[in-house]
Amino acid sequence: MQIVNPEMRRRSFLTATGAALGITVLGNTVSGSTAQAAPHGIDVGRGIGDMTGEPLGAGMNGYAVLEQSSAGLHLRQRARAFVFVDTATSQRLVHVTCEVGLMFESIFEEVLRRLGTVHGNLYHRGNVLLSATHTHAAPGGTDGHLLVDITTLGFRPITFESNVSGIVDAILRAHDDVRAGQLTITSGLLEDAGVNRSPVAFGRDPDGGEFPLQIDPRSVNLQVERDGSLVGVINWFATHGTSMRAENLLVSTDNKGYAAWHWEREVAKVDYRNPAFVAAFAQSTPGDVTPNLDRQPGTGPTGDEFENTRIIGLRQFDAARAQTDSSGTSLGAGIDMRSIYVDFASFTVRPEFTGDGRTHTTAPAALGAAFAASSQEDGGGVPALGLEEGERGGNPGLAALAAVIMPQWLRDAHAPKDVILPVGLIPGIVQQVLPFHLVRLGGFHLFACPFEPTVVAGARLRTALADTLGIDRDLVVVQGYTNGYGHYLTTPEEYGEQDYEGGATAFGPWQLPATIQVAVDLASAMRDGRAVDPGSPQRDLTGAIPSAIGGNPFVDFPAPGTVFGQVQVEPAPEYGTGQQVLVRFSGANPNSNLRRDDTYLAVERSAGDAWVREYDDGDWYTKILFDNAGPVTTTTVTWDIPTTQQPGRYRVVYFGDARSLGGAIIPFTGTSAAFDVR
Repeated sequence: MQIVNPEMRRRSFLTATGAALGITVLGNTVSGSTAQAAPHGIDVGRGIGDMTGEPLGAGMNGYAVLEQSSAGLHLRQRARAFVFVDTATSQRLVHVTCEVGLMFESIFEEVLRRLGTVHGNLYHRGNVLLSATHTHAAPGGTDGHLLVDITTLGFRPITFESNVSGIVDAILRAHDDVRAGQLTITSGLLEDAGVNRSPVAFGRDPDGGEFPLQIDPRSVNLQVERDGSLVGVINWFATHGTSMRAENLLVSTDNKGYAAWHWEREVAKVDYRNPAFVAAFAQSTPGDVTPNLDRQPGTGPTGDEFENTRIIGLRQFDAARAQTDSSGTSLGAGIDMRSIYVDFASFTVRPEFTGDGRTHTTAPAALGAAFAASSQEDGGGVPALGLEEGERGGNPGLAALAAVIMPQWLRDAHAPKDVILPVGLIPGIVQQVLPFHLVRLGGFHLFACPFEPTVVAGARLRTALADTLGIDRDLVVVQGYTNGYGHYLTTPEEYGEQDYEGGATAFGPWQLPATIQVAVDLASAMRDGRAVDPGSPQRDLTGAIPSAIGGNPFVDFPAPGTVFGQVQVEPAPEYGTGQQVLVRFSGANPNSNLRRDDTYLAVERSAGDAWVREYDDGDWYTKILFDNAGPVTTTTVTWDIPTTQQPGRYRVVYFGDARSLGGAIIPFTGTSAAFDVR
């Protein structure tokens, strides 16, 4: 692994905050040192919420594979919130990193509604940022628009409720945690946690030479210290959440989830019931970056998807952790923000942004044949259709068919895309009125959008923002997957290749110039101190999609001849480190109680007359699998014993909840025989 922190490429992180903007600085903060706070600055609070969705029978977001329906749990999904408060103006910003596949307007609106019942208008559309880590192994069915929920066979109210409740919990906990601290921006390079999955399209970019590895290697930290101790980090790095393959059926937070879990649990020894440290690994612009280093699903650096998830996550942690040992730039004082909703179905792009000196418009959302082909480096889609990305020859037969059945004006607006799904022509299929936010925290600027930007698309946005604001580009981060979902964002050159990313750029070839125009207009208003009319979203469609069937029990029965919690397969009497313990129980459907802020399982160690919990279902080393046949569920718990595990006597405990014929939820517990670890 290569982790670098070159000063020559990072001069802004040493000087730009104070010199370029003239703001009050809190003082340089190095991990382990104490800075003297200025009279005004930014206070911050941190919080974590459990947002785990249904671990049985729920379709997952990302791969659009109907067969990928949850059948167990590997890592719990968590929301990690930071609330920033300008001590001079009381201006607030909420930033939440959510371990879900995509962020939807439906979740955003319900989170705001619930926050409003507690704090009135303190938190609103203009100062709350909810972003997805883009794991492809999280239960879906939470959008208010049909296209995404089709792949999960409908809306899933239980998962939606858990996602929303976990995010709200995280924000309220961060709200209560707000206090003085020192905030620092650091940056490093991480060069072996992703590769470009569309190199031919990337090669069409005249400015692609800025990235010789065809990825954006920047790893950026926003670090929070209190009394000289590091208590929180938001890290931005661009790589897809696709280390786990489309065949995986266990709920997983993928590589970014592993990075967060490892830092919090294994390094900082966090108790999630009262975390003293929060590590959020957010996305930036990973649109054309895969973590599958061998450019095949589930491959690179090994052939094991679980090991790849761990390694790619660990590399992100290592890069972020290394940055905390080097000096950075103090964030400075002041919070400012601008936001706007834009109808991308018909947005006018001014000549100064189009590159050809003419005015153009975006088009109603439409997806192409290359979108249906899916990213063949990450998997998913329907390979049986035989569709190909542009660099693999495209789809001439489908293009000929589209020429007959698609309106000419739509084909012209999206050319050279072979349109097969004109989703924007039918209301409610996809989100087309989209939110954009520009935030200043001291001297650091974050542009948040609902797209999946490619590397060069993100770089052009950062350059335009930095030029408009008069700052160094290294003080700008572009974050996708925020407050809604608008599919991909490619450069016009990449769009012309019509690889997967171009086929999934929903609003046509002028989508990036339109986004740059939106970003520049927000930046100009921020620079000049002007207000912006934020506009408003379209009608909230939450609940408009029919609920999915399956996964939610009417009644639970124990396996024949057993009672709930009875052990069906006991562990062996003795194990060595590195081996796997397996215990099977007569269980119940887990969706009746998702056990948020709790667990379905525990690995306990004997400590005299008591049993002490060592691991639960939120830990990397455990898995819980549910084999469901109608009202009967068999539950299997596995524990991969770490090589560093303390010798002793252990047992496995299963916590379940059975639904009676009358609808009552009855908790039960199953406990294995004790066994030794040598």
